[in-house]
Amino acid sequence: MSETTHSAAPIRTAVIGVGYLGRFHAQKYAQLEGSTLVAVVDANADACAKVAAELGTKAVSDYRQLFGAVDAVSLAVPTPLHHAIGCELLKNGIDVLIEKPIAATVAEARELVELARTHQRILQVGHLERFNPAVLAAAERLQTPRFVESHRLAPFKQRGTDVSVVLDLMIHDIDLIQELVGTPIESIDAVGATVFSGEIDIVNARLRFQGGCVANTTASRISLKQERKIRIFQDDAYLSVDMQQKILTVIRKKDAAPVESPAQVAIEEQNFEQGDALLAEIEAFLKAVRERSTPVVTGEDGLRALETAMKITALVQPQVS
Repeated sequence: MSETTHSAAPIRTAVIGVGYLGRFHAQKYAQLEGSTLVAVVDANADACAKVAAELGTKAVSDYRQLFGAVDAVSLAVPTPLHHAIGCELLKNGIDVLIEKPIAATVAEARELVELARTHQRILQVGHLERFNPAVLAAAERLQTPRFVESHRLAPFKQRGTDVSVVLDLMIHDIDLIQELVGTPIESIDAVGATVFSGEIDIVNARLRFQGGCVANTTASRISLKQERKIRIFQDDAYLSVDMQQKILTVIRKKDAAPVESPAQVAIEEQNFEQGDALLAEIEAFLKAVRERSTPVVTGEDGLRALETAMKITALVQPQVS
């Protein structure tokens, strides 16, 4: 259901960075009733003008022109620019939905989180899988995860290779796993390799959590197929989530007796509509902005995922340098 505003004025919105992903953000803001897309901003004047014309809004070359003119912004510029622009937006009273990873360094992420707190601004981080209906359904079935296994595989593309596969792909699963397990990480082991780019292209990390849960997560951007799956094992069930196809499979024993045949195993499969996770993410952001409530994915969540990603990167880097 789209955001509606029968009792409140639309939120004045903008998107900074209207490249591949930012353009989609702008489209969502333009279609939502609870939003007035005031402007789009990009250093590429031609691309900016094209998106502005497509959506019937204004093209702006300098994000500082938004100060005082908008309430909320999606920040979809390259990661190294997140900190500088994000800090200025927060200081000038603008709520921010910042694409993942939250920043290029942990120190920068901490400053963004602190500024949002100081200036009482909403800071949401774009970890899109949190809005995947199959993931949400799995979370409702979880009790105490014992072992988690995730695979995020993709064919090689030039886009995104300015950062390692840890920050490009694995960080999605790092965020999900930490949220689902719910206890701090005690130790990390990791191995990786550069294959096609100058950055790490394939990584496997093993995360051991307080309470005994272990997660084994793999991310690759040099695979022949595309796959986004997470499997969660707990004492009474095994849950398999296909995040790409939006399928949740739950496998459990039918009774307390030891399993001696397939007939004693119950398999339940739920298929969810593909939906629009980005639209859901932006609707959730606007809801937090309007209600001044805690966003689904907080700045602290983004910082936590980045801290783990950086620890994994540090473990892998010496192997590939």
